[in-house]
Amino acid sequence: MERATVGGGCFWCLEPVFEGIEGVLDVEPGYAGGWSPNPTYREVCSGRSGHAEVVQITFDPAVLPYERLLRVFFTAHDPTTLNRQGADEGPQYRSIVLFHDPAQEETARDVIRALEREELFDDPIVTEVVPLETFHRAESEHHGYYRRNPSLPFCRIVITPKVNKVRNEFRSSWRSDPDSDAPTR
Repeated sequence: MERATVGGGCFWCLEPVFEGIEGVLDVEPGYAGGWSPNPTYREVCSGRSGHAEVVQITFDPAVLPYERLLRVFFTAHDPTTLNRQGADEGPQYRSIVLFHDPAQEETARDVIRALEREELFDDPIVTEVVPLETFHRAESEHHGYYRRNPSLPFCRIVITPKVNKVRNEFRSSWRSDPDSDAPTR
């Protein structure tokens, strides 16, 4: 098993996207990439901690190669907007890949170059690619947010379209019934 850590806006949005993908064993919301030693949601949302909202994904690379995981990530958010995703604005919402080893760094940079060659985005990709120093687990109320609150307006208007976009784009990798074999905690 391997781990990947990425941020592309609100972690409430990325968690259900990755939970639907075959080969993902666990998705954990958290904070990374900043300087605050014990960040809280309130501190991270203020933009003063330096941390981004991220998800740490435990995955089976035999089922889901890291390159494909990154392709899912780049489909689930807009990597061309600096410090923002939709209405969420600030460094805590930046697009970031926090690599765990040199191979992940190389793959992330290769995927970004390939996406730029494919001209999938109108603007340049601004995703940071940096080493993971420390992952801070988010407070428990942020885990499974979408599963627990699917009818909330934010979930219906923002998260559901992202999940549907990834499901449509990665249909061959989407779990047939995400609730039946989704990652557990």
